[in-house]
Amino acid sequence: MAGWDSAQYLKFAAERTRPARELLAGIPPVEVRRALDVGCGPGNSTAVLRARYGEAQLTGVDSSEEMLRTARAALPDCDFLRCDVGRELSELPGEFDLVFSNACIQWVPDHRSLLPGLVGLLRTGGVLAVQVPVNWEEPVHRIIGEVAGSARWREKFQNPRSFYTLTEGEYFDLLSDCAREVDLWRTTYFHRLRSHGELLEWYRGTGLRPYLAALSPEEGAAFEREIYAELVRAYPRQRNGEILFRFPRLFFTAVR
Repeated sequence: MAGWDSAQYLKFAAERTRPARELLAGIPPVEVRRALDVGCGPGNSTAVLRARYGEAQLTGVDSSEEMLRTARAALPDCDFLRCDVGRELSELPGEFDLVFSNACIQWVPDHRSLLPGLVGLLRTGGVLAVQVPVNWEEPVHRIIGEVAGSARWREKFQNPRSFYTLTEGEYFDLLSDCAREVDLWRTTYFHRLRSHGELLEWYRGTGLRPYLAALSPEEGAAFEREIYAELVRAYPRQRNGEILFRFPRLFFTAVR
């Protein structure tokens, strides 16, 4: 899979960070002295935690060293560690007051093991707070899947993008078995984009990465042209010329 590109990701920093702020606002009262940001990326979500918990010891973990370099430069007073939480969760020290994860675990398989593991990093009374996109049924993902599965492209992709996200009910049952005070909510954002090109640019930083990694630059450009043509059909322009990019996200918190 192509490596993460922090500059590409942060082209939409405001839109990507807003859910982190709203997840933070939904955390039940807890004294936070030690917090863990799972999938911290370039540090935009960790900065949200720093603004709220000014004196806390903050640790961010991510599987991308490129993202971590950006985070370390932006927040030198925080600790940032390379960690693949799907494989190395048990290597992290426990007893955190808050385990926070904004738009990360959709990339991590086996949530039935992952979520109890994240809860296990908390002290008793600590809080797990997670936001995960639930947008796999949106037109953009349908289009990417259909183009990738077409006769022209399907042999190019040995490992197409997988979605590991569970349903709301499955998360509730899973968390209720290992935590208390479980709360879930969903928010649908309507991001204002100036063009279909901006929508394609958004996905270059996230969902298109596994596909573009498997293609040459020339093939990638042709692949994107096919997707772009379908995006134009699926996302009509508003009267002012903008595109409304619908993006549902699921939030949940649980107290150990």
